[in-house]
Amino acid sequence: MQGLGLLSMSTPPVFGPCSDYKEECIGHKQKVLFYISLLLIAAGMAGHLVSIGPLLSQQSESENEKEKGNENDNDNGNENDNGNGNEQNSGAETEEIDIKFMQVPGFFMVIVVLITGGIGLPYIKPWSLRFGIPTICSVVATLWFFTGFREYKHTEPNGSPLTTTLRVFVATARNILKPIPNREELSNEEDARSTSSLRFLDKAAINLPGEQEQIKWKVCSVREVEDTKIGIRMLPVWLTFIVIGIVLSIGNTYFLEQANHMDRKLGKIKVPIPIFLLFYKATSSVSAKFYSFLTVICKKKYAPPIGIATGMVFSVLCCITAAKVETRRLHRIRDHGLIEKPDERIPMSIFALLPQFMLLAAVDGITNTSISGFFRHQTPESMHKYLEYFTKGVLGLGTMASVLSVYVVGKVSERNHKPNWFQYTLNKSRLDRYYLVLAGLSTVNLFIYVFVAYFYKYKESPHGVDDEPEGGEMDEGFEDNKCCC
Repeated sequence: MQGLGLLSMSTPPVFGPCSDYKEECIGHKQKVLFYISLLLIAAGMAGHLVSIGPLLSQQSESENEKEKGNENDNDNGNENDNGNGNEQNSGAETEEIDIKFMQVPGFFMVIVVLITGGIGLPYIKPWSLRFGIPTICSVVATLWFFTGFREYKHTEPNGSPLTTTLRVFVATARNILKPIPNREELSNEEDARSTSSLRFLDKAAINLPGEQEQIKWKVCSVREVEDTKIGIRMLPVWLTFIVIGIVLSIGNTYFLEQANHMDRKLGKIKVPIPIFLLFYKATSSVSAKFYSFLTVICKKKYAPPIGIATGMVFSVLCCITAAKVETRRLHRIRDHGLIEKPDERIPMSIFALLPQFMLLAAVDGITNTSISGFFRHQTPESMHKYLEYFTKGVLGLGTMASVLSVYVVGKVSERNHKPNWFQYTLNKSRLDRYYLVLAGLSTVNLFIYVFVAYFYKYKESPHGVDDEPEGGEMDEGFEDNKCCC
């Protein structure tokens, strides 16, 4: 809500030296508000993604427990007074029907808002109003959310893998001066296997005398130490996913901005831009099936890394294709004298962008499923419920890194008094060169990923079986006779 509000304020008519959408009307304050708003929106979207699922699940579980309690009370009431129990049961059923009945208009309201916003907002020209409408909707939704605070069911927190990892580091720091312990000296109530890599972390599991064993921030179990080791081993592979997020971010920014100024006519029909988003979603869904194909033709522990590498290859092809199309678009702009006319329609079909949209959708579909499969197969069981957040989080970091990449590339491009590749309008910008930079970055990232993935030690399927169902639990142990990351 705050991010959308600052985004609305960053437009010239609201908080600028003049009210026109011109370069001279955008000052330093507008840029500061704009970038702060992007960070707040990203943080808000991340918080919403992480919280909404567990919140609904938690409240549903609380409601189910309450219903079970009512059923037990009704059963006891039936033993003592059958008539009174029937009345209680009837009242509970009526209340449940009322709750479900109230959910129906809420569901339809969400659908209507999504359709109206997705189709209607792109046709609103003033950016202040285009940003202002979502801001008002966000305020209303927030106030509406707080009206249900009294019905919120409070539960005790169960902790998270991040807390466990922090505890392992703290316990290791407490015992940093002690020698690396033998396996017999470790706190191993779960009879977990201690691996030979990252042995210094075993200091967190050293047995302590007396009541100190009960202090969680002084001693951890071998299982907790091994889960932390797994996370550290995965970090080099995990970091290579950020570049994929950078490439995916251009689909929601520059691709759509290019489409806004191109010829949308298909015969006598004017094609709306959301049609391209439908093509994108359809291609993404179809390409996601590629991961299932990989799980059939090769071992499941190798299917995720192969799928991720395939997605990276598609990201290189997407950036090269986008650069070629943008070069052609810029030539068309120069040929028709439209460099100083950013609002004029460019005589080039919007369908020229379709190949890069479909390639980007293939990147999205293949890498999302493959990265999810990688986390599902390689993370410990304690982290399985956070798998979706791992995938979204790493790609979200790529989206945030794309802002930094634009800034760095822009600064480097204007060396030796050359014009910056990112100008006030796309007609003056050189997005084709930026796309080629992303293609080069993706190529380098692909080679780094192949190198890191080759030396990564993959978990085996339980009991050596390779055809376990998707999301099946993996063996906890790692091979210690190989180099690891």
